[in-house]
Amino acid sequence: MEPDDNEVPEPVEPVDGEGDVQAPAEHPGDEDPGDEHPGDEDTDGGASGPVETVEAVATAAQDAVATAAQDIGGFIRTQRMAAEVSLRQLAERAGVSNPYLSQIERGLRKPSADVLAQIAKGLRLSAEVLYVRAGILEERPASPVRDALLADDSISERQKQMLLEIYESFRKENTDVKE
Repeated sequence: MEPDDNEVPEPVEPVDGEGDVQAPAEHPGDEDPGDEHPGDEDTDGGASGPVETVEAVATAAQDAVATAAQDIGGFIRTQRMAAEVSLRQLAERAGVSNPYLSQIERGLRKPSADVLAQIAKGLRLSAEVLYVRAGILEERPASPVRDALLADDSISERQKQMLLEIYESFRKENTDVKE
């Protein structure tokens, strides 16, 4: 039988997930202000629920990324000024756009490892210095040999990295032999 437009449909009883009929809901306004509701998350004495925890972790991660971006940007600006290189000159040397480099320096953008390597080359710094500053690499203990290699302008970044890898492998090998 088709429902008539003037006919009021009969109320449907709520059913839970297992097919059982639930108790009828109370009328709005019949409840006490202190009643707990199914959506209330504050049932464990005020501890935050899983959604709040995930949001807090996400916020903390975003803050860490923003701080790292500002730190690396400020460091790049300081190095650029110490080298007496204009923003435009560094952008040209590094092969990145002037506005993008400006955004990096102001902490609005977090550059990729490739862009950091290009900037390092433009500043005549070791890419490793910028990687450590940006949080991409962990800082290694200082070594006079390592410092001399990184400071040498007569070899390329790739050659520096290869020499450092060889040097570190020799040191590790000798440490293993002593033990």
